[in-house]
Amino acid sequence: MMQAAASLGSPDRVAIAFFAGFISLTLAITYWAARRTSTAEEFYSAGRSVTAGQNGFALAGDYMSAASFLGIAGLVSTSGFDGLIYSTGWLVGWPVVLFLIAEPLRNLGRYTFADVVAARLDPVPVRIAAACGTLATIAFYLIAQMVGAGGLIRLLFGIPYETAVIIVGVAMMAYVLFGGMLATTWVQITKAFLLLGGAAALALLVLSRFGFDPRLLFAAAAAKYGAGVLAPGKLVSNPLDAISLGLALMFGTAGLPHILMRFYTVPDARTARRSVFIATGLIGMFYLMTFVLGFGAMVLVGPDAIKAVDAGGNMAAPMLAELLGGRPFLGFIAAVAFATILAVVAGLALSGAATISHDLWSSVIRKGHPKPGEELRVARIATIGLACIAIVLGMAFKGQNVAFMVGLAFAIAASANFPALVLSIFWRRLSTAGAATSMAMGAISTLTLITLSPAVQIDLLHHTSALFPLKNPALVTIPLSFVTAIVVSLLKPDPTSEARYRAIESRLLLGGD
Repeated sequence: MMQAAASLGSPDRVAIAFFAGFISLTLAITYWAARRTSTAEEFYSAGRSVTAGQNGFALAGDYMSAASFLGIAGLVSTSGFDGLIYSTGWLVGWPVVLFLIAEPLRNLGRYTFADVVAARLDPVPVRIAAACGTLATIAFYLIAQMVGAGGLIRLLFGIPYETAVIIVGVAMMAYVLFGGMLATTWVQITKAFLLLGGAAALALLVLSRFGFDPRLLFAAAAAKYGAGVLAPGKLVSNPLDAISLGLALMFGTAGLPHILMRFYTVPDARTARRSVFIATGLIGMFYLMTFVLGFGAMVLVGPDAIKAVDAGGNMAAPMLAELLGGRPFLGFIAAVAFATILAVVAGLALSGAATISHDLWSSVIRKGHPKPGEELRVARIATIGLACIAIVLGMAFKGQNVAFMVGLAFAIAASANFPALVLSIFWRRLSTAGAATSMAMGAISTLTLITLSPAVQIDLLHHTSALFPLKNPALVTIPLSFVTAIVVSLLKPDPTSEARYRAIESRLLLGGD
């Protein structure tokens, strides 16, 4: 156990070879995709040519982020049973996407979820409000990925954390700038295969130590650290905190801009629905394995050794890999985790670039009439800006647990994006003022309450108390966003919006023209 911890951070040629192999493969994919990406539609949606199976794996690859692989394993290894609230919450969000969101989104939108909300409303205020919520969600999500990536590269190469974060930012920028959605899709598919294979191999190695009987693994954890590790309450002791976190994870899935954007890559709504079904199965299988990885790291590596290497516990899975398979297996698992991060970061950057170029520049500033090729140029400039922001945020939040940071991103998505999207699809009386106010209220209230919460005031700023008692504000902000939309829409009705809804209702819910 001590040997595994001591060798981390010292460069290893086999580990570096795995890392270099993945980088070479993804750069080759980017080169191939760049030759097929020349228009805005190809850049944003891969020409809508992605099949259900490909999009299912890409959705899974986009969703199984550093928080899933590194963060959940770390939380379970240091907190026990409670760490699984993240995997449960993230998984149960997919039926919401499948039954409520996927088909209407594909039927009516073009590149971003704001296309659906703006289809029957005044596009300028709606797109501005949607862009604010989207960019806030992306910022928090990027923090988690960059923090995980910085720790991984430092572990592999022994280089400073800050340098590692810069390397990740530059690599992400290259994928999106040159390859667009097509490159991002195939990087995500490759990453999904690697991640599922790597997690399965590591889980089997863990179970081999316990006669392939998970019950013996859990019994060993209870014997070593007390029965409390198999019961709730160690990580989330306040029931309201648990409910709030669960709501954020479940409904936030249906508001994540980089996930929603994937439904525009397929040719029709039926393919979108099938791709969600495939992704749900893959993601569920993966989260079952994180259960084994977390408890395996707890028993075989130990919480103290894990926290000694990384305060947030994010290196639990790589440390477990080194203990069970030596430096070569560590190199493979670290390269897989790095693939996980790069694929998600690329998807986030592409979504952010689409928001800035399509929602703000083309639709708001250019009033829907950009010059030829201008939208694509703005998207690429936005990608560079987002890469710089990601690097700065990654450095600023060094040491935070990545699963927790993604939980905050989900709270913003659930509060700012999800209510307006659902109401625009299913409630004909939603007005422009109601939608814009709801999205603004969701984003502002979530950011405000996060700032006033124990997560920032006590854990980050080390104050003795916090004004808002819950670590995740979704229990308050999701209902607040829904109520705001309904009340403002009733107070400031929009007859034109209702007429437009009737005109597009059939296409929105059933497809067709």
